[in-house]
Amino acid sequence: MASGTPSPDAGASPDATALRVLEPAGQPLAAAALTEQLGLWDRPSEPPVRPRVLLNMVETADGRATLSGRSGPVSGAADRELFHALRASCDGVLVGAGTVRAEHYGRMLRDESLQALRERRGMPPEPTACIVSGRLVLGEEIPLLRNPEARVVVLTASEASLPELGAQIDYVRTPGPQLDLAAAIAELGARFSIATLMCEGGPHLARELLAAALLDEIFLTVSPLLAGGEPSSGEALRILAGAEIDPPVGLRLLGTMSAGSYLFLRYAVGG
Repeated sequence: MASGTPSPDAGASPDATALRVLEPAGQPLAAAALTEQLGLWDRPSEPPVRPRVLLNMVETADGRATLSGRSGPVSGAADRELFHALRASCDGVLVGAGTVRAEHYGRMLRDESLQALRERRGMPPEPTACIVSGRLVLGEEIPLLRNPEARVVVLTASEASLPELGAQIDYVRTPGPQLDLAAAIAELGARFSIATLMCEGGPHLARELLAAALLDEIFLTVSPLLAGGEPSSGEALRILAGAEIDPPVGLRLLGTMSAGSYLFLRYAVGG
């Protein structure tokens, strides 16, 4: 998107971030109220076999997950509100190393009111950042890794460790040349008491989770933009990248919302 191109929700009214529930029908809700209504704050009474894994992604109307390599230009004000509300409701945020580098990840949660809400619910003020990096390829300049208040867990097959950068960093390692994602996610629950895990991509990690039957729900924002481009170029990735999943995984629609011209879809994975 050109630097002078206005956002699709530019000039919107102050309540532009309220989400109008289309299915099932209801009154407009703030993103924080929506996560409350959906029960995303609920925690199981007994530790689950593995964390409940949710995926939150945004795409253009023609399927682009990024523009110029980043998801920010695809997003809008309501999507950003929902993004932070979903983060606030989960124990951990799962993200691939490529996305951490491309999006220059910083703190998981900056909003002090959301931090206070988590603490009132008996949770740490910020979710644990869980970074998938099979070969431990992460830049030392990433703000998240330099934040002394950040709790980071790196899921990797590498025996190496990152230098001391400021953040508290732990490791989940699995044997073999490649990361065993299912085993690593199960360990997140067992070692770090993560019951609900929100994945924010990127597309390769999202595809791997789906193919391994590790995804439970998907929150998908459809942005009112058309961008074109060929996924094979590597510059026009869709929300899933990599080999075709055969057979395709079925989804069941749980809810539909809108804010301006943005559409918000919630699916259960597995039909």
